[in-house]
Amino acid sequence: MDLLNTLVDKGLRRELPTREEALAVLATSDDELLDVVAAAGKVRRQWFGRRVKLNYLVNLKSGLCPEDCSYCSQRLGSTAGILKYTWLKPEEASQAAAAGVAGGAKRVCLVASGRGPTDRDVDRVGKTIAAIKEQNEGVEVCACLGLLSDGQAERLRDAGADAYNHNLNTSEATYGQITKTHTYADRVDTVQKAHGAGLSACSGLIAGMGESDEDLVDVVFSLRELDADSVPVNFLIPFEGTPLAKEWNLTPQRCLRILAMARFVCPDVEVRLAGGREVHLRSMQPLALHIVNSIFLGDYLTSEGQAGQADLDMIADAGFEVEGAGTSTLPAHRSDVAAAATGGGCGSNGGASLCGSGAPAEGDAPAAGCGSACGGCSGHAPADETPVPVQAEAGGVRPELVAVRRRGAGTDIAPNA
Repeated sequence: MDLLNTLVDKGLRRELPTREEALAVLATSDDELLDVVAAAGKVRRQWFGRRVKLNYLVNLKSGLCPEDCSYCSQRLGSTAGILKYTWLKPEEASQAAAAGVAGGAKRVCLVASGRGPTDRDVDRVGKTIAAIKEQNEGVEVCACLGLLSDGQAERLRDAGADAYNHNLNTSEATYGQITKTHTYADRVDTVQKAHGAGLSACSGLIAGMGESDEDLVDVVFSLRELDADSVPVNFLIPFEGTPLAKEWNLTPQRCLRILAMARFVCPDVEVRLAGGREVHLRSMQPLALHIVNSIFLGDYLTSEGQAGQADLDMIADAGFEVEGAGTSTLPAHRSDVAAAATGGGCGSNGGASLCGSGAPAEGDAPAAGCGSACGGCSGHAPADETPVPVQAEAGGVRPELVAVRRRGAGTDIAPNA
């Protein structure tokens, strides 16, 4: 297939495909799906071998959000029955993080619901970072706290944060249909603040919110332009009690095409299979490992993932290996630039984009809105609500095939236990 040969050649050269080529990936047929996966796999292996990086979420503060993000179970007005609590103490967060590290996680992602942190919140998170790094030598810590004010990214960096996550989620053209309490430009500004402070920028998307193919290509091209080192691809879990509860638009085949398109556009960055993979990819998750080089281990913010041991077995059975703490995730041409960067973002080169580039190597505030959807700020119906089976049309979406439980709802379970 000429398209896939062209995309592989460009990916191996870190050359950006055209928008038309990216759209063509999303338009491929099911008969061509394995060819698409194999082509994306060639690019993935060029830059990341057969390594899989494990990431682990710790939800520092959950629920009661003043933002109105339609996908989020923590949003303003959400009736979803999720865990709601204020800030975990540093030792509690460190204990939760240790469970993920023991399972092989290389990066711990500290997430807090909220429009953005206060300066006191930044201090609190700094103490949490210190506690985690004291207990877990060599672990990476990514903060995900919503919109950042001037100077906060620098303070997080000085406190020991390695990265900052803030997802663009969808295209600029459709962002106003998803969220009205902040703008797409606000999100871009926060990613740029993190990058400018020398933090590794982590920013991704949520697919399945009713967007078009053009929207998906737009947001992935924007992420490339922002030069994010990590691109989490979330698949919407339509959470009962949110405006998008009925948006079951994804099939395993479409999810794989979206992941492949992201890999072709950003060939040499960490493409992370994030929230919703268990629900939408189901038994086809192992195929996705041929495209992505990173996943979340265990649970998400308000919904349960599959058991961590099942993830480890899946990686081994598919012929991949867990990336060790002593191994650099990013290829040398990106990690070298990151290490040498001064006054610019991790993975930047004085602002020159490397993601897919063909350039030469170079007081307690009330709990607020998630502002990030790091790893999937979503979930599904309570476990005791048995879905009513329906007869789907041939090729139709079957949301009743997977029951996704809300994490810890109605129990005394510790966060991310």
